[in-house]
Amino acid sequence: MVDSCILIFVKLPEKGSVKTRLAKDLDHGLVQTLYRNFVLDMLETLAKANLPIIVYFYPPESANAISKWLGKNYTYAPQKGVDLGDRMKNAFRETFAKGFTKAVILGSDLPDLQKNILDMAFKALHVNDVVIGPSADGGYYLIGFRHNSFLPEAFKGISWGTDTVLKDTLKILREKNYRAHFLPELRDVDTIEDLKALYERNKDTAFANSRTMKFISNNLKK
Repeated sequence: MVDSCILIFVKLPEKGSVKTRLAKDLDHGLVQTLYRNFVLDMLETLAKANLPIIVYFYPPESANAISKWLGKNYTYAPQKGVDLGDRMKNAFRETFAKGFTKAVILGSDLPDLQKNILDMAFKALHVNDVVIGPSADGGYYLIGFRHNSFLPEAFKGISWGTDTVLKDTLKILREKNYRAHFLPELRDVDTIEDLKALYERNKDTAFANSRTMKFISNNLKK
């Protein structure tokens, strides 16, 4: 059995439910399509790791719509819990209960994620208790544990969506004397400024041919 698993958290792209900060500057329809492209581009990259992928979707009653959108090549599971931390904690628990010994969770805000980040994450889990990918806004874009180092407390008492998420999480890990490995800091896409930065850093790379970049060029780039 493959011992490692990738979990990606996605939302059903409905008006007002995805990329709400982007929607302050862009039409809701454009934002929903942009988010769809984010997810599809990320899944394409995750597939290159040749590991099982579980798509944790929200809201929990959207199973049919999510699978119709993303297809039959993935395992699907609903996000369960009262907040993001609760949902991530439960996703890890379910994954380790299936017999996986290493798992990482990613959000769907980093369409230009590179496969080497995943490689580094799972390699780090061989010798560390936790791996974290810091994001430029003070949060993190990836977190991973081994089954025997999983720490549910890392998801409690965190003010999700704020610039203190990483700092508060690290405080909990340090209190437990956890060995943490840090991946390169990346900038995920939450605001119009983040979207412009995404375009600028990728306009001359292979990612320029992605769904996301083509959509930006055809619909948003002036």
